[in-house]
Amino acid sequence: MTGKERIRTVLDHKEADRVAMDFGSTPVSGMHCRIVEALRRHYGLDDHPVYVHEAGQMLGYIEDDLAEALGIDTIGCFSPNNAIGVPNRDWKEYRMPWGQVVMLPARMADSFTEKNGGLYTYPEGDNTLPPSGYMPEGGYFFDSIERQNGEIDDDNLNVEDNLQEFGEVDDATLEYWKTTVDRAAESGRAVVAGFGGMALGDVARIISMAIREPRGIRSVAEWYMSTVCRPDYIKEMFDRISALAVRNLEKIHDVVGEKVDVVYVCGADFGTQTSQFLSVDTFRELYLPYYKRMNDWIHGNTTWKTFKHSCGAVYPLMDSFIDAGFDIINPVQIAAAVMDPQKLKDEFGSRITFWGGGINTQKTLPFGTPAEIREEVFRLCDIFSKDGGFVFNSIHNIQANVPVENVVALMEAIKEVRS
Repeated sequence: MTGKERIRTVLDHKEADRVAMDFGSTPVSGMHCRIVEALRRHYGLDDHPVYVHEAGQMLGYIEDDLAEALGIDTIGCFSPNNAIGVPNRDWKEYRMPWGQVVMLPARMADSFTEKNGGLYTYPEGDNTLPPSGYMPEGGYFFDSIERQNGEIDDDNLNVEDNLQEFGEVDDATLEYWKTTVDRAAESGRAVVAGFGGMALGDVARIISMAIREPRGIRSVAEWYMSTVCRPDYIKEMFDRISALAVRNLEKIHDVVGEKVDVVYVCGADFGTQTSQFLSVDTFRELYLPYYKRMNDWIHGNTTWKTFKHSCGAVYPLMDSFIDAGFDIINPVQIAAAVMDPQKLKDEFGSRITFWGGGINTQKTLPFGTPAEIREEVFRLCDIFSKDGGFVFNSIHNIQANVPVENVVALMEAIKEVRS
């Protein structure tokens, strides 16, 4: 089977010739650029600076040679602009605080300012504006800086203010997607595309490092309080976003067709380590109808499968994710409360694909031994891969300070499982 055939088979809840695997196709299933560099060296690949495609989390692009060495079945198609709104082009070498030389868009690299040992970044790479991200001393990625514009005046809230980052797709962007998807489809791997414009309540978009002058509700605390205090505002916002998303998806589908296998819909987190950010009833009232509008259009007009990311203890929400039309849930945080792998597989495995859940990234991967990593990979693959509906991946991105020997142990274990 090709990677595309393998991913398609497991998404249809059938067993493939071997366990399907993704690394690097989305902003939540990748690797920090430091890990990408270490793996390239381990496998004896061409030693050159790693391209950082998602600059907020400092995720490294997994090039074809590394994808082949690891046996990855997917290829990602990313937004033309990175997390701070700078186009991913005009690459320039930049030495990060931990000493690694990476490739960043020049507009971003040239705008950095240093203070107290940390690094500030700016919306669209414009350092005449207040900073929107900060990498503290000893850090490996940028924390978003909240830029809430004063006290919120509930009597004068304007939903337009929370739609700043959403707009009609233009001809240049359509041409970008056509070229990018065409190139990815030639790889023989499953094409996973993040078209954007579908993020309902994702706090990364609420804070947004890319917006030059944010307006509306731009505080994490205010956003979550709004799910209780301002439901009508949120409904209007989501109604506008989802209607616009459908219009944009129609245009994008016209140029990329069925070359896309999976579309990344939204990264809004609904789970904490022990519970949920909102009740099932609130999710079904505020979120489900608008997710369903977008998913229904995709399923009714394309062959694409839809990908939902949510960290945390989301077991109580699983039926609602399925009712909203999602084909895939990621990252399957098995270390969170009531996220027992066997329970998840038994109850939901025939109705949704688990994309992730392959290794405990809070404990086993960073702190375990190679033998413990091997045992966990074998055990979790045995549970999740039965009857398809599973794509192996770590639980969220592999972080910068994970020992490279543990990452290699992970890769060797999944290679053994797949053989």
